[in-house]
Amino acid sequence: MRSNSGSNRSEIMHLIVVGSGIAGLSAALTGAEAGARVTLVERAAEGEHGGNTRYTEAYLRMKSMDEVADDFIDHFMANAGGYTDPSIEQEMVRDPSDWSPIARSQSMVDPDLLSAFADHAGATLRWLEMAGLRFDFLPTAFITTTTTRLLPVGGGLAMVEMLTDACKAKGVDFHFETTARSLLTHDGRVTGLATSRGDVEGDTVILACGGFEGNPEMLARYVGPQAINLRPVARGGHYNKGEGIRMALDIGAAPNGDFGSYHAEPIDPRSGLAEPAIFTFPYGVLVNKDGLRFTDEAPGTVDAHYENVTRRIYQQRDGIAWLIVDARIEDVPNWQKGSRTDQPPVRADSIEALADAIGVPRATLADSIARYNAACGTGEFMPLARDGLATHGLIPPKSNWARPIDRAPYLAWPIISANVFTFGGLKVDRNARVLDQDGRAIDGLYAAGETMGLYYRTYTGSTSVLRGAVFGRQAALHASAGA
Repeated sequence: MRSNSGSNRSEIMHLIVVGSGIAGLSAALTGAEAGARVTLVERAAEGEHGGNTRYTEAYLRMKSMDEVADDFIDHFMANAGGYTDPSIEQEMVRDPSDWSPIARSQSMVDPDLLSAFADHAGATLRWLEMAGLRFDFLPTAFITTTTTRLLPVGGGLAMVEMLTDACKAKGVDFHFETTARSLLTHDGRVTGLATSRGDVEGDTVILACGGFEGNPEMLARYVGPQAINLRPVARGGHYNKGEGIRMALDIGAAPNGDFGSYHAEPIDPRSGLAEPAIFTFPYGVLVNKDGLRFTDEAPGTVDAHYENVTRRIYQQRDGIAWLIVDARIEDVPNWQKGSRTDQPPVRADSIEALADAIGVPRATLADSIARYNAACGTGEFMPLARDGLATHGLIPPKSNWARPIDRAPYLAWPIISANVFTFGGLKVDRNARVLDQDGRAIDGLYAAGETMGLYYRTYTGSTSVLRGAVFGRQAALHASAGA
């Protein structure tokens, strides 16, 4: 598989893309359209390629085809990192050319990069539209929402299939069932890629090969030993083993994003479907294996709070909880859309029988439900909006949609935290160039999608696929312009 482009470096740029999700395909197609010779390296077999993108509905935090949602910037900046030194934050209000090396390499959401993200989002979607994709404001799995979401018709699968065909039509050379191992370098410049099938030499490498949610060793090292209770949200995540991040860190790249965290989603562990999410917990109670409530199930709309609730589930013994509802769930219009599992709930005609069926202590569960029921107040139940129908004097409280659970049949679903993708990755600038620990761009190296680190604490929902498309395209545009 050895390829040498050194003799024609000034004639045709050779772009090597690692990964075939939305970030990699966007980079590959953009590079090919710009006249580059493009080699795409992908660990999966053809037909199973596409990483997480293949299995997602690909929600996009947009209020139109051309503008990001109104809360886009604010949500990112509210979760921009840890407790950053104020002197460094003050530097970052100036022009990026005036930033010190410490500021340029700081692990946080770079406001200049965030500005580029927002500015290029609409143009990127218009480019995808020209490639044949269609977008619309389609129904989502969220029963209650706080922001706007655009979707590609056909979801992530349509993105993968359409862009793969477009790349092939433009001459992109796909190497499936080929794993990237390490970066080739010369005099500080990245000159190619070592793979499981030999070396590929080129002018630029774009790492778009996901995070490390499919690597138990990296999960245990960064997220912690409890990560044994996590699993990727879909089959594509198992291919994401972190090589792209590791090989760049090995040559001095700066890390970015929250390495100890990940995007959490509540799923039914019994289901083998992609993303078998359970978003109906605001209308019931959550109990752990000891039969005890442990969190406010309904602090607000489910789209804004499901991740924080899921993290509390992950913290429970064995990383699992049970959602319990009663016959009143039928008062929630179309509640089934928030329960995406293909497995039926556990049913019983009494709380005690339900406790036996799900394997939690009978007396403890009965007491938990009785205390919850006694704490429920009176007021109007409004299932599609925050209704303030809260418990009184109960710890932990329930802030909305709190009604007694006392009408058979009683239903229960197990819930664990899925690992949609890991937050830790590589520091990049607004052009997706990978930066080193001194804030300097590493010549010939770019990163996009999950391989670039961007998120801290709480995920800014419906931005991951958009991030992949925007920065995959920006990486290839910048590399092509430089060539």
